[in-house]
Amino acid sequence: MASKASQRLIVALDVPTVEEARALITSLGKMVGCYKIGLELLITGGGDLARELAEDGMDVFIDAKLLDIPRTVERATANVAEMGAKFLTVHGHDRQTLEAAAAGRGKSDLKLLAVTVLTSVDGGDLAQQGVAIPAEDLVAQRAKFAKQAGFDGVVASPAEVGAIRQAVGSKLSIVTPGIRPAGAAKGDQKRVASPATAIKNGADYLVIGRPITQAEDPKAATQAILDEIKKALK
Repeated sequence: MASKASQRLIVALDVPTVEEARALITSLGKMVGCYKIGLELLITGGGDLARELAEDGMDVFIDAKLLDIPRTVERATANVAEMGAKFLTVHGHDRQTLEAAAAGRGKSDLKLLAVTVLTSVDGGDLAQQGVAIPAEDLVAQRAKFAKQAGFDGVVASPAEVGAIRQAVGSKLSIVTPGIRPAGAAKGDQKRVASPATAIKNGADYLVIGRPITQAEDPKAATQAILDEIKKALK
């Protein structure tokens, strides 16, 4: 588990180009414990950027949210492990997918995270998908799948941290997106919390994108978030 405030913070490089991502990384440097590269950036050169960051000793989070036939998931996971990334996300819909990712990781140090329920989804959205149980129960169920498959952690909203701990104990790290400092717009996120609330609820890592990447001064915004995390940790 991370201990220092900076190690708890994962900055999402949710920008359209590698050049913009590099500028942000240059600005923030090692204020941040880890940088997340998602689908938007992965398809425009993010894979090469991930390798460069890993070679420079930075922690990289590949947010691919893998969900495919087992063989494809296994091979994709092996490729991410070869990049030197620290984290990889896999959709936690079923044990078969999670087990395939675990097999693909092999003996590498790659940490696997199961995505439980996206923070942009609420009960009404789940009902449209034909899911009859509340989001909190579904998150707990998928956390159990992750534990059984040998995963290192889960991705879930801050609201479900307690349910996850009750379901699987302290064995899994909990990574929480949907973090919004006071006054920040929610955007397309529905199940959100402040950095302090997420930490106090028991989250191990916070993923924060737009409140930093779209700030007038990303470095100042990052420092304010780090100060809030430090205060919550005390």
